[in-house]
Amino acid sequence: MAKAKGDKNKCIGCGACISACPVGAIKFENNKAVVDQSKCVGCGTCCGVCPVGAVSISDSDE
Repeated sequence: MAKAKGDKNKCIGCGACISACPVGAIKFENNKAVVDQSKCVGCGTCCGVCPVGAVSISDSDE
């Protein structure tokens, strides 16, 4: 199942993805967005609101 994945190098800590996530799967760690894979439903809402493209949807479990 596809899940969201954050790129900590691109994340600017704006919180848009956290506010937009309908299931509360994203939180801040060290001022960067981190996705809780056990909660993510892969809807892609976070990807659409991220102003710098730091969140993507991936089938990989990396």
